[in-house]
Amino acid sequence: MKFIAWLLFIASLLIFGSVYIQPVDFQYIGLLPFFIPLFWLLNFFLFLILLIAWKKTAWIPFLALLIGYRFLEISFQWHPKNDSTEGLQVLSYNVHLFDYKRRTGGQFDPNIFTWIQDHPAQIKSFQEFYQDNTSASRNAVDLLGEKNNREIYYEIIEGNPMRRSFGLAITSTLPIINQGKVFDNSRTNGAIFADILYEGDTIRIYNCHLESMKIESDKLDELEEVKANYRQTLKKLHEGSLNRSRQVTVIERHIESCPYPVILMGDLNEVPYSNNYFRLSELLSNAFEQAGRGFGFTYNRILFFLRIDHIFSSSELKAIQFETHQEVDYSDHYPISATFQLSE
Repeated sequence: MKFIAWLLFIASLLIFGSVYIQPVDFQYIGLLPFFIPLFWLLNFFLFLILLIAWKKTAWIPFLALLIGYRFLEISFQWHPKNDSTEGLQVLSYNVHLFDYKRRTGGQFDPNIFTWIQDHPAQIKSFQEFYQDNTSASRNAVDLLGEKNNREIYYEIIEGNPMRRSFGLAITSTLPIINQGKVFDNSRTNGAIFADILYEGDTIRIYNCHLESMKIESDKLDELEEVKANYRQTLKKLHEGSLNRSRQVTVIERHIESCPYPVILMGDLNEVPYSNNYFRLSELLSNAFEQAGRGFGFTYNRILFFLRIDHIFSSSELKAIQFETHQEVDYSDHYPISATFQLSE
């Protein structure tokens, strides 16, 4: 048992340490963090077994748990519930092109617009935003912008600006005094920013949609399909991790040159125990960690245990409320929201 404890301890250190190595520096290192929850749990159960057996070697898995405590902290929180609406409220939502094709045979489900319009957040950011200029009932820029008494910045990534397109959008009840694109890649991936005026201060809002994992999750419930395509799946995960690492580098440089407090939110396609998450955490604080409750899973498909949508902020802004709206089932992602207060 002592040999097993030490073997697990050494393997855990390697797995835990993988979050500090960028995928561009070491091939396939970006896949190792997916095993972090498993190794944390293995150490936890081994610790319980050894403790019940009253074995001195219980300190080995216990030490591994202490070293890996950060991973528990970023995966689960239980802050007191805060219903306060005083502060800057933000919302982030990957609307999945408003899911209109799958749900209604080519027609928008108006309920998604109603929910978005009714949510009280002053700032709302959308990924996979679909715009149709050919129909008033599907004109999302109008419905979520001017007709909702909000300013809107919509950055087209692909499509015809005069007819149908998709990209990223930020809407605001507060004045937008500056806006721009950080980067864009194929289809809906990219990052934009908008500078808004809030209580006499300027705050920069980043809306990011990083490279997708490119995994067809609907096929993962078929074991034979998984077996047949596991090499291709690993390759896609590796390539996605590499691309997101490069994208995070661009975002880091943009944030470091920003003179204002920052809120960064969006579909980052990154689990909390990853190198990119840790890199962003060095610059910014995560709202879920500051004010969240539970696990905060944001993916609305078979891989329901993923938290890949995030809200970060600079030190001048403190999250006092965070919520994952798992009751909102209009997309393959759940919307997330947070309330911030400016530090004195």
